[in-house]
Amino acid sequence: MQLLPAHKNTETIKREAARLGFMSCGIAVAKQLDEDARRLEQWLNKGYQGTMQYMENHFDLRIDPSKLVPGAKSVITLLLNYFPSEQQQTNTPHIAKYAYGTDYHYVIKDKLNELLAFIKANIGEVSGRGFVDSAPVLERSWAVNSGLGWIGKNGNLLTKNNGSYFFIATLITDLQLEADVPFATDHCGSCTRCIDACPTDAIVDAATVDASRCISYLTIELKDAMIPSEFHSKMDGWMFGCDICQDVCPWNRFAKPNTEPAFAPIHEVLNLSLAEWEEMSEDKFRKLFKNSAISRPKWKGIQRNILTVKQ
Repeated sequence: MQLLPAHKNTETIKREAARLGFMSCGIAVAKQLDEDARRLEQWLNKGYQGTMQYMENHFDLRIDPSKLVPGAKSVITLLLNYFPSEQQQTNTPHIAKYAYGTDYHYVIKDKLNELLAFIKANIGEVSGRGFVDSAPVLERSWAVNSGLGWIGKNGNLLTKNNGSYFFIATLITDLQLEADVPFATDHCGSCTRCIDACPTDAIVDAATVDASRCISYLTIELKDAMIPSEFHSKMDGWMFGCDICQDVCPWNRFAKPNTEPAFAPIHEVLNLSLAEWEEMSEDKFRKLFKNSAISRPKWKGIQRNILTVKQ
C-alpha cells in the first residue's frame, strides 16, 4: 500500500490540502480518546445538549476512530477559512458569518472527496472516510491532537494566526502518516471577553458551553414553536446563529477574508431588513436559500426567530 516513507506521504497530502484551499492540515495518530470521552459523558449528563438527542447517539463512534474506519492509523484534520470580506448592513437581522454563502457541508464534502481520491491515485489503495460536523466525530479534539490550535473558553478551536472563523473537517484513514505534535498550550490566559459578552450566559466555565442556552442552538437546533421567554430580551438581534463570542475574541483580529468562491455572501443575507425577512414567502425562502445553511431551521423556524428578535 505504502511505497514511500510516511513523512513523504504526509508532505504530499499537506501540499494537496493547501491546493484544495484548506488553510491548515494536521495529522494525529488514530487512537481512542479516553479523556475526551469522560468530558463528553459529563457534558451530556448535565443536559447541556438540550434537545439535540443525536449528541447522545453513537458514543463509541465519537471516541474511537477505528469504529468508523477499520484499521484506522491516522486522523487528518483540515481547517477551511470562512471569514467574509463583506459584512451585513446595520439594519439587518444578524446572521452568523459561516452562513453567508453556500452551505459548507457541500463545499467541504467535495474537497474531502477530492483529497481522498488524490491519496488513492498518488499513494495507494487506502481506506478512508471524510467527515464534516454532522458525523459522530470529535473534530476539535482531533484538531488539538493534530497540533492546529487549542480550545478557547467559548468552546471553539482557536489558532494564533487565524483566530476561529474556520470550519473543521476530518479525514480518517488506514494510511500510516507522520503525526504532528499535539497543541499543549492554552493562549487564552486570564481573558474572559467571550464569557462576559455572552448575553444568555451559555459559557458556564472555561471551554464548557451549555448549548441549550446558546443563541445558535435557540435559533437553529431548537425545534419548539417558540423560543423560551427567558431569552427573548437577550437575543441581541440574532436571527440565525450567533458570532458574539467570536467577534469579541482578541485572536480574531488576525482573521483574514476567505478566498473560497462558494462562500461569497448571498446578496439577501447582507442586505434584507427585518421587515423584508418577515414578508418573505415560504416559496421565495426555499428558492433563495436552497443551498444555504439558513435553510436548516426552515421558513417556519426563521419566522419564529424574527418574532423573537422583534420583541
